[in-house]
Order: sequence, then C-alpha cells, then structure tokens
Amino acid sequence: MSAYSNVSDRIYSYLTSTFGEDAAKNYSDFIDENPAKYIRVNERRIKRETLATRLFNIYGIKTEDIPYPSNALKVIDGFDFAGSTLEIAFGFYYMQALTSMLPPLVLNPTSTDLVLDLCSAPGSKTTQLAEMMDNKGILIVNELEIDRIKALVFNLDKMNFLNYGVLNSRGEILSKYYNSYFDKILVDAPCSGLGIIQKKNEVGKWWSIERVNNLVEIQNKLLVSAIKMLKVGGELVYSTCSLTPEENELIISRILEKYPVDVEAVDIPVKHHKGLTEYLGVQLDYRLNKAIRIFPWEVDSDGFFLIKLKKTGETNATEQIKWKKHFVMTMHNHDDNVFKEKLKALADEFGIETEVFSNYKFILKRNDVYFTSKEWSDANLGLFHRVGSKFGIIDKNGNIVLHSFAAQILQDHISKNIYDIQNLDELRLYLMGALINHVRLPTGQYVVRFNDFVLGTGVVIKGGLKSRYPRSSRTQTIRIKGQKVQ
Repeated sequence: MSAYSNVSDRIYSYLTSTFGEDAAKNYSDFIDENPAKYIRVNERRIKRETLATRLFNIYGIKTEDIPYPSNALKVIDGFDFAGSTLEIAFGFYYMQALTSMLPPLVLNPTSTDLVLDLCSAPGSKTTQLAEMMDNKGILIVNELEIDRIKALVFNLDKMNFLNYGVLNSRGEILSKYYNSYFDKILVDAPCSGLGIIQKKNEVGKWWSIERVNNLVEIQNKLLVSAIKMLKVGGELVYSTCSLTPEENELIISRILEKYPVDVEAVDIPVKHHKGLTEYLGVQLDYRLNKAIRIFPWEVDSDGFFLIKLKKTGETNATEQIKWKKHFVMTMHNHDDNVFKEKLKALADEFGIETEVFSNYKFILKRNDVYFTSKEWSDANLGLFHRVGSKFGIIDKNGNIVLHSFAAQILQDHISKNIYDIQNLDELRLYLMGALINHVRLPTGQYVVRFNDFVLGTGVVIKGGLKSRYPRSSRTQTIRIKGQKVQ
C-alpha cells in the first residue's frame, strides 16, 4: 500500500505519473473520507420538495436541495435509512452518485427520440433516461449478463416505467440488427472503476494497467457498434466511471481518426477539467478538449469521464441479420380484437375511462400481458427479453387479472374497487403477500392504497383480502417511523 492510505501502490503510482503527485495525494486522501450521498427524485411520482419533507418527517432523513441537477437531493443525515423507506421501495427516488446523473443529462433524450442504452444494468441511468422521455417514445436497453437484467427490470418496474424493451445481447454485435437506426445512444461502458470511491476496496484489490488494457478492447468494440447504429446527425454520449486516459481519450482519439463523428461541446455546472489532447508524449485529437473529466475529490462524488459525439456521415453497415419471426411475443393496439373486450371489462371493473388504454400498446406472451408506450415498435420483436411493464395475466375465464405494477401506473385513472390500508399491521401483511383478515367487501379484484398512493392489487375472498404484491418486491426491507414493516 502507498504511504498515504489504503490506495494500492499500483494505483498511486499510476495517478502520479498520469496526473501528478498532487492529484495522487488528493485521491488518496479522499479515499479515506465518506463522500456525500445523493438521491435522484422520480418527479413523475413526487415533487422534490414533497419528498424532502416526507423523508424528514417520517424517517428523520435530512436532505438539502442542490442547484444541479434540479431533481436531486443531497443527504445530510440519516442516509443509512434511505435504502429502506416505503418511498424508495415504490420508486419515488433512486440512490445515485451525483456524477452518475450527468451522462443522461448530457445526452438529453426526449419522448420523440429513438434511444438506446447500450450497457444498462443495474438501471440508474436507464431509469433516468426513461423519466427524461416522460415514459413515452421508444427506449431500448441492453444488458449482457442475465443476472444483472433482473436488477435492471426490478428498478424499471418499481419506478413505474414502461417505454422500454430489454435486450440480452453482446453490445458489440447489436449493429448486426440495427444500422443507422437510433437518434441517441448512451454508452456507459464497463470500465476499471478508478473513479468509484464507494467501491474503493473492491477496485483497489484488482486494479492494474493490464486489467485496464483488457477492458479497452471491449470499450472500443462497444463504441464502434454504437456509432454504426447511430443515425447520421444522431448524438452519442460515451462515459466511464474511470479516470484513465487509456479507457477514455485514447479510445476516442482513435475513433475520431476512423469514423465520421465530431465532438459536441458540453456545458455542465459541475467542476471539471478538459479532456487530454496529449498523453505520454503522444499528440491526440485536439477536439478532445471538449471532453470532460471529473476528479472525485473536487465534487465530493465519483470520478467520471464523458464526451458527446455527433455522427456526421454514413458508416459501412455490418452485415444485417433479421430476427426470424415466431410467436413468442405479439404486440397489439388497445382496440385489437384480442384485447378490446378484455380491456373494456377491466375498465368497468375499476372505473377507468377506456380511452386511457389508447395511450399504450399491449404485448401478449402466452397468457402474460405487458404494456408499453403507444409509440413503441421494433421489427425484431422476438429478439427482446421483455418489452414494457407487467399489465396482468389472462385467467382461465379469459379475463385480465390486473398486475400491481399496472395498478401503480394507472392509479390516477382508477375510481372503483379500491381498498385503503387501515394501519401498519395491515401494511405489513400486504407487503408480505399475506391475507388481511376481516375485510368485508364484495369478492373480486381490488386496488390497494396506503396514504393515498397505490401499493398494488389484491383479491377479496371469503376470509379477507389476499395480497398480490409482487414476489420480486417482497425481499425489500421497509421501515416507517423506525418500525420495520417488511
């Protein structure tokens, strides 16, 4: 270990030779501190001020507003409880490093853009993109590791997003399916993590320049694939949570030599440095001075590198593959025969105006029903691991049993068959997926609320109300006023 802290000699020596002795010591000193904690507010569900008040009054979590991003809060006290609130369990906010919020903001997608998040799990930036798109339009997200897809979908579901389709593919081969297709692409590439202070022990154990060089090949392939998938005039943000020029400027400099892309200027009100235009005596592309490098000790958050590229001309297409059509998944409009009567019956049951369903498309996968934004379409539907959020299941009578996630998304339109949780004991039973006894209501399916927001669905049977709170969500620890309810 270095003489200054728990930073390994390899890391300390590398930082000294790359950025100078002062930077290495600043990094080393900062590693021994606990960096500030931030949360990003899902403003589709709650206002920042309202959340701050609730966190303090209910949990004693003290926060303060920050000027940028405008939907983020800095946690001053009580962060240990921030991961077990009812509000985080239901997607009102996401715990995220301040600098991690920057790449989506720089990409700045809208609901009219066709957007790709190439390396998406566990979903911090993906959920941010979905929110910026107002849960509309077409967002395609890709993740190679199937276990990480579980975390990605879990986060998208609990934050009530549905404008996405999930691919489980190597990002470097996706250009075989999509050529000059996307308006905006985020490539938050897998990296050596030299900027992630929260994972300081993990990174310190395995970091080496040899490991960095192994990652460079993957990063380069991902970036080349992304450029081929980008439309002419489209924009791409490349980012890493690493400080190394090998994973950042050196890759981009080679890309600028070989591909028709230019560097866009980026203006963010966070302390940063320009990208390097010379490294180890080698001159790099001058346009790299528009890139951004953020040192962790200067922003009290993770270190980051990001650059925004614009495609200026055509690229040679990779040989295209068309996904063979089969009937694993089919997509339908709300008024298609397969869904029209089923949705009408559901609307009658919950007092929903049937026109509400025109805002969505519906996906049938065996008896499972999903729904997504009305704009969503893709010629390679069978390629997707999943499209949209869970809407329900078609039972043996041909009726739709509404899913809890759908009830949360549609809650502002539901006016009938609502049960309000009476106390924390009932809340605990509901979140456990158990039976709430002595609920005297007509039998049938209900939407379940607590403190005026929808938790999910349940079914009233002879013995009471049986919870349909999703199994995937029951593992979360939830506390209210210091009392553990799940």
